[in-house]
Amino acid sequence: MVDDPAAAGTDIGHAMDLAIAESRRAQGSSSPNPPVGAVILTADGAVVGRGFTQPVGGPHAEVMALREAGAAAAGATAVVTLEPCDHTGRTGPCTRALIDAGVTAVYYALDDPNPAASGGAERLRGAGLTVVGGIGAAEAEAGPLRGWLFRQRHGRPFVTAKIAASIDGRVAAPDGSSQWITGDVARRRAHRQRALLDAIVVGTGTVWRDDPALTARHANGDLRSHQPTRVVMGLRELPAGARVTDDSAPSRHVRTHDPAAVLADLPDALWVLVEGGPAIIGAFLGADLVDEIEAYVAPIVIGAGPASVAIPDVTTLADATRFGLGAVETLGSDVLLRLSR
Repeated sequence: MVDDPAAAGTDIGHAMDLAIAESRRAQGSSSPNPPVGAVILTADGAVVGRGFTQPVGGPHAEVMALREAGAAAAGATAVVTLEPCDHTGRTGPCTRALIDAGVTAVYYALDDPNPAASGGAERLRGAGLTVVGGIGAAEAEAGPLRGWLFRQRHGRPFVTAKIAASIDGRVAAPDGSSQWITGDVARRRAHRQRALLDAIVVGTGTVWRDDPALTARHANGDLRSHQPTRVVMGLRELPAGARVTDDSAPSRHVRTHDPAAVLADLPDALWVLVEGGPAIIGAFLGADLVDEIEAYVAPIVIGAGPASVAIPDVTTLADATRFGLGAVETLGSDVLLRLSR
């Protein structure tokens, strides 16, 4: 639980936990807007409103939470994962919505780094509200806001490279067979993750070899409500009838071998997953455009076949790209290693 004794006690801390949980419901669908969550508390700590950022052009988290709270928002406290915006874009400023609703205090996790939208805290203080920032900042920054914050700071999406390999680092057998190296539990996790992404990148070789759908699906095969854009990079034409070109999810063919050009072709993306093949992952690593690796390791030894990453220019250990171990997760018989720069 988020806990900040300098705030208003455990009610605020628990409310920030709830707000972060709400923000997860916006991840992927809110882009290019930040996935924000908000909670409205009455004076006695009762939760009367919850909300998360709607798809672009729709209401922000604060407005959704205020709508649910209704008249109970008067005299209440708002707890938000990001400083309320103070500008008019496709929607009006959240600061005005909070003031008009009669909210008397606002606690938020992170300052808004976007100059066009910042200044909300001062606007609210100027209207007589109690405003406290920094509540649960570490948890909020590591949560659904991570990709949006990364784009604000670096001008490109956060990039995760996904590897699913045998314990000896193979992604397929010599005859090309690769389904399935990992088990059901790992694949279900991968589909849950896809529903949070803005885009998945593969190469033309993967499309020709495996004909992947690259959609986010439930265990029963049904499509999830949010689908990432399926991006195929490479100069080769795609095969007729390739599943990646069907109407189950957005798709695009970016005719380049340059990873930076691929990311530039995704101006609204906050989180991009590079799924392969080995040359594509190697190209992103070689271009220093991988921020995180998720390596699914299966307890099998293949002994031959393509390696998980191909970077021809690396000839000595000194050229290797090093990552730090962030977390280890057991998924059935498989192990997921999360590695960060």
